[in-house]
Amino acid sequence: MYQFLSNGTVTSVKGFKAAGIHCGIKKRKKDLALIYSETSCTAAGTFTLNKVQAAPIQVSKEIIKNKKTVRAVLVNSGNANACTGEQGTKDALAAQEYCAKLLQVTQSEVIVSSTGVIGQAMPMDKMLHGIKMITGRLTDDGGLDAAEAILTTDLVMKSWAVEVSLSSGKVTLGGICKGSGMIMPNMATMLGFITTDAAIEHPLIQELLSEAVNKSFNRISVDGDTSTNDMVTLMANGVSGIQIVKGTSDEALFFEALQALCIEMAKSIVRDGEGASKLVTVHVKNAKSENDACTIAQSIVNSPLVKTAIHGCDANWGRIISAAGKSGAEFNPDLTSIYFDELPILLPNYQAVIDEEKALSILEKDEFTITVDLGDGQCDSTWWTCDFSQAYIKINANYRT
Repeated sequence: MYQFLSNGTVTSVKGFKAAGIHCGIKKRKKDLALIYSETSCTAAGTFTLNKVQAAPIQVSKEIIKNKKTVRAVLVNSGNANACTGEQGTKDALAAQEYCAKLLQVTQSEVIVSSTGVIGQAMPMDKMLHGIKMITGRLTDDGGLDAAEAILTTDLVMKSWAVEVSLSSGKVTLGGICKGSGMIMPNMATMLGFITTDAAIEHPLIQELLSEAVNKSFNRISVDGDTSTNDMVTLMANGVSGIQIVKGTSDEALFFEALQALCIEMAKSIVRDGEGASKLVTVHVKNAKSENDACTIAQSIVNSPLVKTAIHGCDANWGRIISAAGKSGAEFNPDLTSIYFDELPILLPNYQAVIDEEKALSILEKDEFTITVDLGDGQCDSTWWTCDFSQAYIKINANYRT
C-alpha cells in the first residue's frame, strides 16, 4: 500500500538535500536547482528520442549508460544549452566538474540538466557563480525551492512524495518535475527527478523506471512536440536499508507506488499545459493489441481538431473517430463506441446517440474522460491531453520575447 504525503518533495526522502536559487540566467525568477544525496546512489534515466539532443542530455546519458553511482543532479532553467555545438558540451562538463569539486564528489557522480531557450550559449559566468552559491545552501527541506527553480513557462510548481509499506518497513519516493509546452514525450520540454531511500541495484532500477515512464510521461501530450532536453531520472540511496529484489512482492508494491507517482507527475504537466483549461483522459479499450490501443490514443491526444473542439465544448465525435482512423492502427470503425465520461455519444454502426445538453455539461468540466471502445479485443491504453486555446498561440508566439 502507498499514500501520498502532504507537501511532499524530493527532500521528503531520507538522506537527500536540495536547494533552488536565482543566479541570473533568468531575469528575476529562480533558475538553478541542486538535488544532493549524502550517500552514493544507483541511478536510472530515460531521455528524449529527439535526434537533436542538448549537451546536458549527452553528458548525463553516459553516466546512466555506464551504470555509475550518482550523488547529485544539477538543473538550470532559462537556457537549454541545446544546439550549442562543441562549446555547449564544454560548458555542460565545466558546470558538472565545478559542482562535483564543491560537493567533493567525482565528476561522473553529478547528473546535469537544462531547460529553456534553444540555441543560446550558456552564460557560464552566471552559471558557475550560481553553482558556488547553491552548493552552500543545501537543506533537508529545500525540495520545494528546487521544484520552483526548474520551471519555465509552467504556472504551478510540481512536487510530490509517496510512502509505501513493504514487508520489512516503509520506503519513500519523492519527485519534482516541470513541463507545460513542447510536450509529447518520447521521453518533452519536460524534466522529472525522483528520489528514493530504497536500495535498488542495476539493472532493476532501470527496468522499473523505464516501465513507469512508458505508462505515464510517455502517454501525455500538450502540443505533440518532443523536446531536445527531456529526461526523467531516479536516484536510490538505500538509506532505509530496505532492498528491492526482482520478482518479490516488495518489487510489485514499490513499482505500484513509483508508477502512481509518475502518473501524478505526468498529469500535472498536462493540467498545466500552455494555455490549457481542461485535463482530458483518453481511454482506448477492447483493442486487438496494446500497440493498436496506444496508436489510436496517441492520434487522438495529438489531434488539433479534437483539442480545439474540447476547448470550444463542441461534442464533435466525428473528429475523434477520424483521428482514430488516420492512426494506422487495425480496428473496425463499425464496432466502435465513444463515451464522454459515462455518457454514450456514438454506438456501433455509427449510431449517433448524443445528448447535446448532457455532453455540454461534461465538456464544460475541468476534467473528464473520452472513452473509445473498439469492441474487437481485450487490450487498452490510457493517455492524457489538454485543450488548445488562443492562449497557447500567444505564449509560444512570444516565447523568446
